[in-house]
Amino acid sequence: MADQIQEGSIHFPFPYTPYSIQKDFMAELYRVLEAGKIGIFESPTGTGKSLSLICGALSWLRDFERKKQQEEARLLDTGIAPSNHLEEPPPHMSTSQEVPDTSKPAGEPDWIAQFVQKKEEKDKIDRLRDEQVRRKKREGHLQQIRHNAHLKYAAKRMRQEEEEMERLLRLSKEMLAAAGSGQPEEELGREEDLVLAEYDSDEEKKTVSGVLEEDDEDLEEEHVTKIYYCSRTHSQLMQFVHEVQKSPFGKETRLITLGSRQNLCVNEEVKRLGSVHLINDRCLEMQKNKHGTYQSCEAISEKKNKEEEKAKKRKTETRTSCPFYNYEQMQFLGDEVLVEVKDIEQLVALGKEARACPYYGSRFAVPSAQLVVLPYQMLLHAATRHAAGIKLQGQVVIIDEAHNLIDSITSIHSAEVSGSQLCQAHSQLSQYMERYRKLLKAKNLMYIKQILYLLEKFVTVLGGNVKQNPNTQNLFQTGTELKTINDFLFQSQIDNINLFKVQRYFEKSMVSRKLFGFTKEYGGVSILPPSKEQSKLTGFQHFLQSLKPGTGAAPSSSSGEDESQPPWLGSPLMQIESFLAALTTANQDGRVIVSRQGSLSQSSLRFLLLNPSVHFAQVVKECRAMIIAGGTMQPVADFREQLLQCAGIGTERVVEFSCGHVIPPDNILPIVLCSGPSNQQLEFIYQKRELPQMMDEIGRILCNLCNVVPGGVVCFFPSYEYLYKVQAHWEQSGLLTRLAVKKKIFQEPNRANQVEQVLTEYSKCIKRCSQVKGVMTGALLLSVVGGKMSEGINFSDDLGRCVVMVGMPYPNIKSLELQEKMAYLDQTLPNSPGKSLIENLCMKAVNQSIGRAIRHQQDFASILLLDQRYSRPSILAKLPSWIRDQVEIKATFGPAFAALRKVSPLPLFPPCNTSLEQKILKDFWYVFPVSPGEIWSFLTDEHHSLLHA
Repeated sequence: MADQIQEGSIHFPFPYTPYSIQKDFMAELYRVLEAGKIGIFESPTGTGKSLSLICGALSWLRDFERKKQQEEARLLDTGIAPSNHLEEPPPHMSTSQEVPDTSKPAGEPDWIAQFVQKKEEKDKIDRLRDEQVRRKKREGHLQQIRHNAHLKYAAKRMRQEEEEMERLLRLSKEMLAAAGSGQPEEELGREEDLVLAEYDSDEEKKTVSGVLEEDDEDLEEEHVTKIYYCSRTHSQLMQFVHEVQKSPFGKETRLITLGSRQNLCVNEEVKRLGSVHLINDRCLEMQKNKHGTYQSCEAISEKKNKEEEKAKKRKTETRTSCPFYNYEQMQFLGDEVLVEVKDIEQLVALGKEARACPYYGSRFAVPSAQLVVLPYQMLLHAATRHAAGIKLQGQVVIIDEAHNLIDSITSIHSAEVSGSQLCQAHSQLSQYMERYRKLLKAKNLMYIKQILYLLEKFVTVLGGNVKQNPNTQNLFQTGTELKTINDFLFQSQIDNINLFKVQRYFEKSMVSRKLFGFTKEYGGVSILPPSKEQSKLTGFQHFLQSLKPGTGAAPSSSSGEDESQPPWLGSPLMQIESFLAALTTANQDGRVIVSRQGSLSQSSLRFLLLNPSVHFAQVVKECRAMIIAGGTMQPVADFREQLLQCAGIGTERVVEFSCGHVIPPDNILPIVLCSGPSNQQLEFIYQKRELPQMMDEIGRILCNLCNVVPGGVVCFFPSYEYLYKVQAHWEQSGLLTRLAVKKKIFQEPNRANQVEQVLTEYSKCIKRCSQVKGVMTGALLLSVVGGKMSEGINFSDDLGRCVVMVGMPYPNIKSLELQEKMAYLDQTLPNSPGKSLIENLCMKAVNQSIGRAIRHQQDFASILLLDQRYSRPSILAKLPSWIRDQVEIKATFGPAFAALRKVSPLPLFPPCNTSLEQKILKDFWYVFPVSPGEIWSFLTDEHHSLLHA
C-alpha cells in the first residue's frame, strides 16, 4: 500500500515510508519543475534516488495536467480567452522577450484594435476546444485498448492474412522470373540498390522539408506534456523502468522506452550482423523504398519502357523490405506499450509476438506518452533527437547518472579518422565512380569528385600519398599539431569547398551506405568480364585486403580470434562523414588535432569539441525545466561553467541540491593519511611516486589493513602503468607474497569481457572468507581510477569494507587537448576556471571510485586517501558532503590504524601451542615496523584479556 506523503500542500505517493532526505529531494524537485528552472541534484547511491525522481516528477506532472484541465474548463465555460496562463512563455523566459507588444500602432482606429483582439481571443478558445477534443479522443482510444482483449487476436488474424498474401505474391514473382529472359532479376536488383539516385539539392530540400513540416505539425498536435528521463546505458534505463513498475504510478503512467536498433531489432537477418553501423545501414537500406529516399536509376533501364521500370521497382522494394516494418502492426505496438509499463526486453518480446518493429513502433507512442525513457546520447544529438520524434518545447528533461555528461557530449560530437581509413575510402569511392560513371548524373559525379578531393587533401596534410599503401608509407615529419578549424581548412586547401553542402549531400544521397554495399558486394569476388577494368578492381581487392590488420599478401589462415571479428565493420567513409560534419562547427568551439605517427596508417586527424554547451544549449533552451542528477556530482563547478554558463543560462535559473546519506555517521570512516608506517611522507607526485620507498610504503599500509579489515579491500591506483610498476616491485621485494598470505589478490583485467569473471571469483572468495589458523582471509582487488571497475560496479557489504585511494589521479597536464581546453575556458569565462579544471577532473574521478563501497542503509566501510594533498581545504571541499563531513586527517599511521581497528576489530586468535604473545608480535612485525610496546596499543581489549588469561 503506497503511503501518501504531504510536503506543504503537495501529496507524494510513495511505496513505503520515505527517508527524510527523500522527502526533501521530492519537495525541491517539485519546486524546480514548477518554477521552470535547472536543478543539479546529488543523492548518493543507496538513498532511493530513482524512486524519489519518479514520485517527485510524476507528482508534479499529475498536478500540472490537473490544473491545466481545470483552467481550460473554466475558460471554456466563461468564454474568456486566456491572457497569460495557458499561452504564457516557459517560466525561464522573460515576458518582454517572448510576448509581443499588443499595443495598437499609432493612428490605428479603436474598432480595428478591438476586432483584432476579439479575433485572437476566439482563435485561442478554438484551440482550447480542439485540444480538449484531442485529449478526450486520445484517452478514449487508450481506454478502449485497455478493455479490448480481442485486439491481439485480431492482429494475429491480420498478420496471418498478410503472410498468406505475401506467399502468393512471392510465388507469382518466381513464376514470372522463371519465364523471363536476359539479366537475372536478383543481380539487376542489386545493381539498382548500389547506384546513386539523381540528386537535386534545391528541389529535394523543398520537397523533403515540406513533408517534414507537415509531419511535424501533425506530431505537434498530438504531443502531450511529458517527462524525458535519460541515463547512460540500457541496463540503467531498465532498472529505472522496473522502479516505475514498482512505484504507485506504475499502473497509470504511459511510459515508452526508446533505444538503439541494436537493442530493439527483432529481424534476425539484420540483428546477426552484430556491428551497430551494419545494423543501422541494413535497416535503412530495407526501408529506403518505402520512404522514397532512393529511387532506382533510370539509366540502368533506359532501354526499358516505364511499365517495366515500375515493375522492377516494385520487385526491388519487395525484396529489400523488412517483414516487421508494417505500419498497422507498428501502430498497434505503439498503442499496446502505452497500456502497461514495459522495459526493453518486454517491448522486444511484444514486437516479436505482433511481428512489428519495436524500434519504429515505439516512436509511434512518443506523442501520447507521459514518460519517455531513453539513453542520453539519443537526446543530446540533434539529428537523432529529431529522427526519434522528440519535441522538447515545454517539456521536462531529467538526465540521471550525469557525472559524465560533459565527456559524453564531447565524445558524441567529436570524430577521428586514420590515414588508413582515408586511403581506403578514396580507393573504394574511386572504384565506385569508375564502375558507375556512365550511370551517374552530373551532380552525383560533381559531389563524388569533391569528396575524393577532400580525402586526397586530408592525406596530404598528414604527409602521405593517397595512391599508395598507407602501411608502407613512412612519414618524414612526425609529431602532433593542434589547429583551429579555419587554419586546418586553409592548410588543407579545402577552404573553397562548401562543407555544408557536402554534408547535406552525404545525408540525402546516403553515399556512404551505397559505397559500403558496393564494397561488401564486390570486394571479394569478380564482377566484371576479363578486361582492364577487372584488373583495376582486382588491384583494389588486394589493396583492401592489405589494409586489414594482421593480413599480408597471402591469404591468412583463419583463427579463433579472427573469426570473432566481422570482416567488414562498415565503410570508412561513414567515419569520414562524421569528421566532415564536425568541421562545420564554429571556429572558436573546436580544434583539429593532426597526429603524424611514423607511418601514414598510424597517423590520424581528430576533431576535438571544446565547447559542449553549443549542443547542450539547444536542449536547455527548448525544455521547460531540467534536472541533472547523479549519485556523485561534486565538484559541480564544471556543470555550472562548461555547460550552463557557456550556454547563456543565468545563475538565477540554476538550483543546487545535495542530500546526505541514509547510513548512520558511524558506518563510514574516511581518513586522509599523510604518512605511512615507516613515517614516509605520502605525496604521490609524478617525480616521487616511483621511488622504491614510496612503493614499499603502499605495500606496508595494505598489509596492515588486511590484518584488520574483514572481507574485501579495493585499492585504486592512478593509472594502469603505475599499478603494473608497483606490482612488479612488490613481487621483487617479497611484499606481494606477504599480501597473498593475508588475502587472495585479484587484479583488474585488461579486457572488458573479463571483468565479470574477475568480479565473480572475487565475490566467491569473499563469501568463503573465514578465520583459518589465526589468519584473516578475504580478497584484495587492485584496480585503476577511471578503469573498468571504478564506475558502475557495486562493492556493497563484504565486497568492499575498505576502499584505498593511492595518490591523486590528475590527468596528463602535457596533453594538447587538456591545455587547449584550459585556454578556451580562461578566454571564455571569468575567474580563470581553466586552472581548476585539472583539479575538478581529478576529484570527479576520485569521488566515483570511493563511492563504490557504501550502497545501502545498513552498509559500512572505511575510506583511506593516501596522499597528504587531500588534507588541503580546496580538495576537501570537492568531496561529497556525506563523506566530507566525516573525514579525519591523520598525520601519522598509528592513530589512523587505531581508528580503523575500531570499525574493523581484529579477530580473536584460536588457542595454539606457541606463545600467543610471540605469535601476535610475529604477525605484526614484518608489516608494521614499530616497537613491541607500540604494537600493544593497537590491540583490542579482547586481546589483552586473552593474553593475561
